[in-house]
Amino acid sequence: MSFAKLTPEEAAALVANGDIIGFSGFTPAGAAKAVPRAIAARAKAEHAAGRPFKIGVITGASTGPSLDGELAKADAVLFRTPYQSNADLRKKINAGEVQFFDMHLSQLPQTVRYGFLGKVKFAIVEACEVYPGGEIVLTTSVGASPTFCHVADKIIIELNRAQSPQLLGFHDIYEPVDPPRRREIPLYSVRDRIGTTVVKVDPSRIAGIVETNQADESGVFEEPSEVMLRIGQNVAAFLAGERRRGTIPAPFLPIQSGVGDIANAVLAAMGENDDIPPFEMYSEVLQDAVFKLMQKGKLTFASTTAITASPTMTKEFYANLDFYRSRVVLRPQEISNNPEIVRRLGIISINAAIEADIFGNINSTHVLGTSMMNGIGGSGDFTRNAFISIFVCPALQKGGKISTIVPLVSHTDHSEHSVQVIITDQGIADLRGKSPQERAKLIAENCAHPDFREALRHYVELSKSGQTPQSLRNAFAFHTHFMETGDMRGVKLG
Repeated sequence: MSFAKLTPEEAAALVANGDIIGFSGFTPAGAAKAVPRAIAARAKAEHAAGRPFKIGVITGASTGPSLDGELAKADAVLFRTPYQSNADLRKKINAGEVQFFDMHLSQLPQTVRYGFLGKVKFAIVEACEVYPGGEIVLTTSVGASPTFCHVADKIIIELNRAQSPQLLGFHDIYEPVDPPRRREIPLYSVRDRIGTTVVKVDPSRIAGIVETNQADESGVFEEPSEVMLRIGQNVAAFLAGERRRGTIPAPFLPIQSGVGDIANAVLAAMGENDDIPPFEMYSEVLQDAVFKLMQKGKLTFASTTAITASPTMTKEFYANLDFYRSRVVLRPQEISNNPEIVRRLGIISINAAIEADIFGNINSTHVLGTSMMNGIGGSGDFTRNAFISIFVCPALQKGGKISTIVPLVSHTDHSEHSVQVIITDQGIADLRGKSPQERAKLIAENCAHPDFREALRHYVELSKSGQTPQSLRNAFAFHTHFMETGDMRGVKLG
């Protein structure tokens, strides 16, 4: 079957005000680019003519500026889920101009299939190849694209010539049957393949193909700072120590690592630690450090839902596809982040926090408890079910004006019941088997910066009754002092 060839503008003309769209993309990797820009341009034209035009935007996770950025600037977003990282969209969300609901990424595809988010009118997905029988070869991410393609009324494909058709074979597309007929997901090792290499759809549902030629809009990772290096070294030292004492099996366990510069620094430090053997990853994103570890032989295999590499590393990846073909697999996010698999494989999770409190609760989404940063992403999928769950952050932010270790987090994403280890550039707090009072002392002494330790000690002393030594009068004193003065230093408790 031959498919209609569309320009981005012709594809955008098919979309109506109020439509709910499922876009490909998990981070900028594999995100639709040309059609979202054209939809944004159409929204501006409709608004200029006095007509309403907004769409519901669902993706796998965050995307690039051509999608989230352009739609936000065009006032074209009715609602957004499950995760974002774009400055323009974030501004709209925090101003109350876009309704954003934060979701665990493993739950999104099932939520879409159940219809909880409304009827998906179009799936707009990036591919590197489309076959006449309706077989779609995705690009550098899978995310929720298979689900979008299966539930949408119609599919628009961005056939991106910047992505090599040689990606065929990297993907493992598997969607579980929904309850009440669901069986276990038959994946028993990081390397198992349980699905197909393509997304198969009825070709009559493909509304058209838009040809593009645009690289993923991934940024360049920073060189790790001294603080990041110390965090990475502390994580590596902790894991090596656990292996030596036998709480981590000698062959090691699969690693999950979050997104960003700290995650790159942590993986690099693990690669340099001789007491950590070659290991595997079962994660949601592969960044530059992953491919460097593979080249060194320190990382033997990686399962993911997205390849989010810098432009330089992306070129290296494409130049060596044969090397990576036997070492990388791309899965849907409800498999890469699936709690059943995380628990089964014994994954060690390592994720970043905005702030942590002295009892082990983690805020990974909101600044000062109100302003959304990016979202919870997949951190909750892994943290709650990990063999060991680790959260990392620098002890200080904003040039020392902010302590990331506080008496009580201003927003809770991961409770003390799920968080086992907190690591900063100052040290390590192993919270396993510790009471709230023990945790409070351990985190304050080991993880907080010296500038704030005395204040945290004083906070614990203010309340000596109860199982958790909490002072409601002073719980947010660090935050309120910062809001009043622009600096947490000099906070007064009492």
